[in-house]
Amino acid sequence: MQTPDIHDLLKTRFGYDEFRPLQAEIIRTVLDGRDALVLMPTGGGKSLCYQLPALCLDGLTLVVSPLIALMKDQVDALRANGVAAAFVNSTVPPREIRSAYSAARMGQVKILYIAPERLPAPSFNEFLRSVRVSQIAIDEAHCISEWGHDFRPDYRNLHVLRQRFPETPVMALTATATAHVRDDIVEQLAIPNARRFVASFDRQNLTYIVRPKRGAFEELLALLRQHANGSAIVYCLSRQDTEDLASDLTDEGIQALPYHAGLDPRVRRTTQDRFIRDDVSVVTATIAFGMGIDKPDIRLVVHYRLPKTLEGYYQETGRAGRDGLPSTCVLFFGASDRHALAGFIERMENEPERVRARQKLQQMVRYGQLQTCRRAYLLDYFGEPYDQADCGGCDVCLSEREEFDATEIAQKILSAIIRTGERFGTAHVLRVLRGSRARRVLEAGHDRLSVHGIARGHDRVDLYEIVSLLENAGLIRHSGDRYRSLTVTHEGRDFLRQRQPLTLTRVKPDEVDSPPPQPGVDHLDFDRDLFARLRDLRFRLAQARNVPPYVIFGDRSLQEMSHYLPQSRGSFSNISGVGRVKLNEFADDFLAVIRDYAEPLGLEERPRTRGRTHRDRATRRPGSTYRQTLDLLLSGLSISEISQRRQLTDATIMSHLERLIASGETLPLERELPPQERLTRIEQAFADAKSWNLTPARELLGDDFSYEELRLVRAWLDQQGRMKGQDSDRNAEPPPL
Repeated sequence: MQTPDIHDLLKTRFGYDEFRPLQAEIIRTVLDGRDALVLMPTGGGKSLCYQLPALCLDGLTLVVSPLIALMKDQVDALRANGVAAAFVNSTVPPREIRSAYSAARMGQVKILYIAPERLPAPSFNEFLRSVRVSQIAIDEAHCISEWGHDFRPDYRNLHVLRQRFPETPVMALTATATAHVRDDIVEQLAIPNARRFVASFDRQNLTYIVRPKRGAFEELLALLRQHANGSAIVYCLSRQDTEDLASDLTDEGIQALPYHAGLDPRVRRTTQDRFIRDDVSVVTATIAFGMGIDKPDIRLVVHYRLPKTLEGYYQETGRAGRDGLPSTCVLFFGASDRHALAGFIERMENEPERVRARQKLQQMVRYGQLQTCRRAYLLDYFGEPYDQADCGGCDVCLSEREEFDATEIAQKILSAIIRTGERFGTAHVLRVLRGSRARRVLEAGHDRLSVHGIARGHDRVDLYEIVSLLENAGLIRHSGDRYRSLTVTHEGRDFLRQRQPLTLTRVKPDEVDSPPPQPGVDHLDFDRDLFARLRDLRFRLAQARNVPPYVIFGDRSLQEMSHYLPQSRGSFSNISGVGRVKLNEFADDFLAVIRDYAEPLGLEERPRTRGRTHRDRATRRPGSTYRQTLDLLLSGLSISEISQRRQLTDATIMSHLERLIASGETLPLERELPPQERLTRIEQAFADAKSWNLTPARELLGDDFSYEELRLVRAWLDQQGRMKGQDSDRNAEPPPL
């Protein structure tokens, strides 16, 4: 049997034009019969790494996953793309299990999902003896390691699959695993020669923000209202917290449902289904929620309480923006949460586990106190270097910073640490500095120290921040024991002895502004009204088929439709996520909505701005309408002169120019631009509107500025951005016109 072309399958079955980093190499490794360990962040495209090879192999692909609630959604998505798939777990009736096994034996199922507890079942082992397994995929593979953050004893049975199918390639996949956990996965699964693929942990579409716990509810309300058109998860520490917060949000007009392990399983399933199907947009949850969620369009993840580990935090924030579109992750950080978690840890009976949990909590606390790039800290934790000075995607890097003279307050803090014997944590040292007469301060006799009360004029939160800055500067450190005592380093003692001046840098307490929009695929200038209509259509189609809306199309696909305005099945097929099956099933419905919206407004199909498709070649074909416009422009004619010469409207000529720019042409538009003062005002209006739509910018500018003028400037700015950000592909010599 000839192996199908994986790029052709990518488009025809899954609707994508190109692979994400590492995907093609991973797929070829499996097709070569080799084992693989795949470490790829949530939303990075792990599932495709085994789903696409399954279509190339003769036998059955077996996928082991602990995410029972997720299996049906993944199978629905595969079937929507024309891939025969089924799942077997404790929620499936015996009759349906037998039916799934029978279909797999007859070759009518290419991918079968099973839960790990199914492995010891005699009926499953009998089934395995009757089928040819061509690929084994172990999802959430970190569950096999006691060093992982989500250890599952059932995963220890997976060695049975290796023994039964010694020649079958095994792929282990996880989103969060340190180097130690990776080694453990390979050992436990008996795949010592597995090729290791470690994708970047950098989720560039996520913005990480930490906010103080004070006033958290009011700020949470503002965040949820800001993201009212998207879905949000709010993580809480306890079951009661989820119910109380959901009730408080509902009282404020934001419909929210709680989710935790103490609820009736039917209630949990109903809540999850309503969230996945966009019936409810906000869920307040413990960490029990999310592992079974494949929803790609979650725009906001909030940690209302401090997570226990950085691995857990990274995985939970990773549930935002799995479709690659901009999304926000907010952590409300306060000392009370740290103390509550520390109390849980100290009640652990196993000493090694307690020490490990204590270290992980300290790393999480450190993240919350950072005054340096949060993205760099996360990536460093997973062993990935990040050498950019400004990530542009965390509150520290997005905020304005200020320098201040910290000499005097630093001397006071370091002196207080030394005078109290370097045996106390931050909270106690700050009580002494602020003159507290708390019982513990009096019992220790610290009210009689010369440092008692010498920082009364400083706010407690400000002092906590300065302690963090001093730790970043290497002047103090926390001990590694359960008490996290503050000690002064050798450098700190030198600072005190030599009475050196000290300047520190901190974030100004202003709101974090979003970066201005940039032209490009991730910030498409899509029509919001049309997008809303397409979402309504998607919702109706999903309801009729009893599947989540994203199974029909993701937000990225709808944004592209709302931007490019495809007018034919051919152009609709170029939309991301449109494969052969979805083209045949959904093109007519979506094209009808797009045409009904575009025609009354005189809107035309827009050119694509990402890469060069077969449509781009039309701009280069000799004698094409685009080539005629280009030739006249290069001859020195203005836009109005070209429209007169060709007997076309200025708007049509402008659309030609936009398409030429999108296909890679560099046009001499400078002579068409308005005077510098007007040009600057227009550019600023686009930035202030945080959108590349013409209407918001014109509303800011007023009637003195025409849409045609704004459209010209937008095209020129798009061209300037492309010229500045050309990658190696764009630097290649374009084909001749």
